[in-house]
Amino acid sequence: MKRLDHIAIAVRDLEESSRFYREVLGLAGAGEETVAEQKVKVAFFAAGDTRIELLQPTAPDSPVARFLESRGPGLHHICLQVDDLDAEMERLRRTGVVFTAEAPRPGSHGLRIAFLHPRSSGGALIELCERPAKFDRMAP
Repeated sequence: MKRLDHIAIAVRDLEESSRFYREVLGLAGAGEETVAEQKVKVAFFAAGDTRIELLQPTAPDSPVARFLESRGPGLHHICLQVDDLDAEMERLRRTGVVFTAEAPRPGSHGLRIAFLHPRSSGGALIELCERPAKFDRMAP
């Protein structure tokens, strides 16, 4: 594990929540993006060397929509950056870790991502991400 990449917060209204992070907390926006495969629209905010990611579902059957329905708005997951996602997934599988999907998927900003199932990590949803070769983590 290389570093903490971002902390993700599930929200019902991306625009309203973004206003709080931008205007009240004074954090710089680091872009918005829709991730069709994950059925979410995301907004990023720079908080030092880490980002805060706000997640708004774009479909009622998305994982984030189900999360909001059962738990309400709040902390959704933490993301740890790795150099080689495939190798890290294989290493973790050998220790008994279960993932929510068998193979990495595309995430925001061109990242490759995989989620550890919460039953493997003490109840916390943990995302692993691998950056593309050319990546500006604070750019939209």
